Amino acid sequence: MRAAHLVAGLCLVTLVSSASAQAPECTGYVSNAQRVCTAAVDGTRAFHPLIGILVSGGNPTMGTASTMGFGHAVVTLRANATEVVLPDLAYDGSGTTVPAGDKLFAPAPLVEGALGVFKGLSRGLFALDLLGSAQLLPTTQIDNFGVASSAPRVGSIALGIGYGARIGILREAGPLPAVSVSVMRRELPRIAYGNINAGDAFAYGLDLHATNLRLVASKQLLILGLAAGLGWDKYTGDALISFRDPITGTPQPAIPVALNSSRGLAFVNAGLNLSVLKLTGEVGYQTGKDQNLSTDFEDFDTTKGKLFAGLGLRVGF
Repeated sequence: MRAAHLVAGLCLVTLVSSASAQAPECTGYVSNAQRVCTAAVDGTRAFHPLIGILVSGGNPTMGTASTMGFGHAVVTLRANATEVVLPDLAYDGSGTTVPAGDKLFAPAPLVEGALGVFKGLSRGLFALDLLGSAQLLPTTQIDNFGVASSAPRVGSIALGIGYGARIGILREAGPLPAVSVSVMRRELPRIAYGNINAGDAFAYGLDLHATNLRLVASKQLLILGLAAGLGWDKYTGDALISFRDPITGTPQPAIPVALNSSRGLAFVNAGLNLSVLKLTGEVGYQTGKDQNLSTDFEDFDTTKGKLFAGLGLRVGF
């Protein structure tokens, strides 16, 4: 539930920043309406990478870089999290700085899996695993929050699907670590919050397409498993923002926003290997980037990087 509130909160923040310059999408608006519109566009671009790291995390198989070997598989129950400062939702386009609202550090749950299909050549070179993931999204648990009807579902839970592959470079042996590279494609279906026609002050919809590249090394020390890696993520998507003029209350036409950004990251894993069960924690850092936004958030610098964390319980077969 906290994860669902975080996703909804990330959507809400797109309407609560201030701007000293007008975004191209907001041509035609003036005064407070112009500032709210520009804030919505800038906020969307600022928070989209945070949604991306919640969906993507660091290591695609927490705690290890080792390939599975033919016929072997693992399933991981995982939660990613990052801290988000939500601006004050009462902001109406007045003032030059948006006050900070709630501060959240809540998990986004996933189920991930890996299946070994080729054991590789000497020392594990070119060993191949297939990777998959399912992001869990609520559809009925939060008022005014919805997921596209076309999204795959299990009961009342909608799924964001991920798929990819991991290729072995080196199998762990003696003092040498396991080393592998991976690529994943993750798709978050369109999520929506609010309904202008029903009288809400705004409505918002967003989707996410993430491409994740990872280079990971790991080492097993008795029951302690250690891993570290570097990565690069590409985040794209589309958003639609609708709002009421803060002065007149008149609904405004939907504003399309194209999203396209990339980030580097680094992460470390540490965990306990208990027979077929493995409990692993992850800490990482997503680099920042100056997108030349005119947004001014209190307690949130949109140009700086973000720490993220994760916790996973892995079962091997």
